[in-house]
Amino acid sequence: MLYKGYEFFLEKNIRNSKLPQHIAIIMDGNRRYAKKLGKFTSYGHARGADITEKVIEWSYESGIKELTIYAFSTENFNRKKDEKKSILKLIGTRLEEMCVDERTHKRRLKVRVIGDRTLLPGDLLQSIDKVEMATKDYDRLKLNIAIAYGGRQDIIQAIREVARKIKTGNIKTGEITEKTISRHLYPEENSAVSNVDLIIRTGGNERVSNFLPWQACGNECAAYFCAPYWPEFRKIDFLRSIRTYQQRQEERSRTLSNRTMHFIHNIERKLDVRDVDAQPNKLPEKNS
Repeated sequence: MLYKGYEFFLEKNIRNSKLPQHIAIIMDGNRRYAKKLGKFTSYGHARGADITEKVIEWSYESGIKELTIYAFSTENFNRKKDEKKSILKLIGTRLEEMCVDERTHKRRLKVRVIGDRTLLPGDLLQSIDKVEMATKDYDRLKLNIAIAYGGRQDIIQAIREVARKIKTGNIKTGEITEKTISRHLYPEENSAVSNVDLIIRTGGNERVSNFLPWQACGNECAAYFCAPYWPEFRKIDFLRSIRTYQQRQEERSRTLSNRTMHFIHNIERKLDVRDVDAQPNKLPEKNS
């Protein structure tokens, strides 16, 4: 009862301020969760996938426009063969289910996969193509799923593509800007992931692990680190993260306002001094 009351309070509270447009999540702690319960690693990943479905629902209900989840990094390929196979199979199964789930279509959920697809098995690629095709015309909530993704690799491949276009004459060196690089990031040209407003990481680690460095770090986004493992992530944790973003925005707004007022005050002081200096000297009055 107390939990639901607090959840209701948070939901009501966050609606009074600006919401983040794009939330990105590092879903950490599946393996440690399974170990804590004495279960196989696959159990932790399956329970984590269940929480992911809930977070999609919470994002939709809260009015979030874009959600990016870190499902499988390039570093994850260093894990044991059986674990890699199990995770990628689970991802493929959930993508297939998403295609036929009526909630996907009711929410107008646009699903896109970002990452190096050359590293993925053929059956998973088919599932990716299927869900992307089924949701390509939707626009209510964008769901970006990072699979075989590494932030530095994302930037490198974008730079290589820009360099190739310079070589072929499609881009002039003098025309290159930050937007040029942004347009060539995953998933494909001119449809890249937007700047991140809020990044969430579960599991107690306070680092962003090579996740969307261009879109998150470059945008100086807010960060919310929490202790629960991903399968333990609750709606109040999600709502708290949004409140953290809003509090940071308010602090930045106050700082900007204070700086602006200080600047105006200094200008006014200088203008007052100049007005005094510009006044003509008065002759002393004669005694009658």
